[in-house]
Amino acid sequence: MTMMNFSYAKELEMITQTAAAFAKQYILPYRSEWDKTQEFPVEVFRKAGELGFMGILVPEQYGGSGLGYHEYITIVDEISQVDPAIGLSIAAHNSLCVNHILTFANEKQKQRWLPKLATGEHIGAWGITEHNTGSDAGGMLTTAVKDGAEWVLNGTKNFITHAISANVVVVIARTGEKGDKHGMTAFVVERGTPGFTNGKKIDKMGMRASETAELVFQDCRIPDENRLGEVGEGFIQAMKILDGGRISIGALSLGTAKGAVKAAIQYAKERTQFGKPIIAFQAIGFKLAELSTEIEAAELMLHKAAHLKQTHQPVTQQAAMAKLYASELCVKAGNEAIQIHGGYGYTTDYPVEKFYRDAKLCTIGEGTSEILKLVISRKL
Repeated sequence: MTMMNFSYAKELEMITQTAAAFAKQYILPYRSEWDKTQEFPVEVFRKAGELGFMGILVPEQYGGSGLGYHEYITIVDEISQVDPAIGLSIAAHNSLCVNHILTFANEKQKQRWLPKLATGEHIGAWGITEHNTGSDAGGMLTTAVKDGAEWVLNGTKNFITHAISANVVVVIARTGEKGDKHGMTAFVVERGTPGFTNGKKIDKMGMRASETAELVFQDCRIPDENRLGEVGEGFIQAMKILDGGRISIGALSLGTAKGAVKAAIQYAKERTQFGKPIIAFQAIGFKLAELSTEIEAAELMLHKAAHLKQTHQPVTQQAAMAKLYASELCVKAGNEAIQIHGGYGYTTDYPVEKFYRDAKLCTIGEGTSEILKLVISRKL
């Protein structure tokens, strides 16, 4: 091992400890209450910003941490082991809104929006999904029509993380023909812009502390200087952002699986039946052995995708594979963790029922498992 590798490993270990300590102090005592009330704890994200967790990939010149995808996976993983809902919000802010601006904005735009987003002073959102378009993003109905030096936005985006609390929103809108992948453009809309509002918070099965709602645009006028990249590039930009987003949701899935399995191991060591801890029974021990092996595989797949992304190599297939594998695993882990807990796992007295509810989103968001199989098979 070279000195550089040793130094990097030590840095990653320090980041792991910092994220774990943050989650234990600022998230763990409150996660049950936030889940019950669906509170989006904005102050926790301000604190995360102080630690550099809201601008992980953003260079230091824009107020970010200047870290890479390996560190990013580690942070999302550690936080999600304690509360996947907070991990989801950290991931969505970083990989979607912030990363879109970082990747496709011009220098003036980066200087304008990144510093407050990277420090957690501002919360970011990203809007592509609509009521009628999930996997078929190309069929979106939200339009942006040029009027002099301005664009007029009309339409509604659905299932948007941070739609109510976000200060800055990246929106993909149709500027050309419906269904044309060159007919969409990306824009930044700031909170307070006339004609920009939001719908009510969606009542969800899981990930309840991560705010989800509609974005509504009614004759919302924004200047052309809020356009990201060229007219017609929006869909292509979005697909590139989703490659990184799938690594994010893979990391979220990994942390969720780890959290559920850790809880199951702890319970299986403490719970005794027939005079011995249930982890000593092969039926339970083998479940945990299999899950732990699959977690190891998921982690390696994610870090391979991170390496490809970090070194600017094609990552679409690997990101899709890693996200597919990790997200299906975290649902399995949540399910098995409840089974290991027996009747207690079905109660809110233990954390595994929350991991189970939270896990399901991972197979849906940022590419369903079915769409990911389509992406992978087309690459073969």
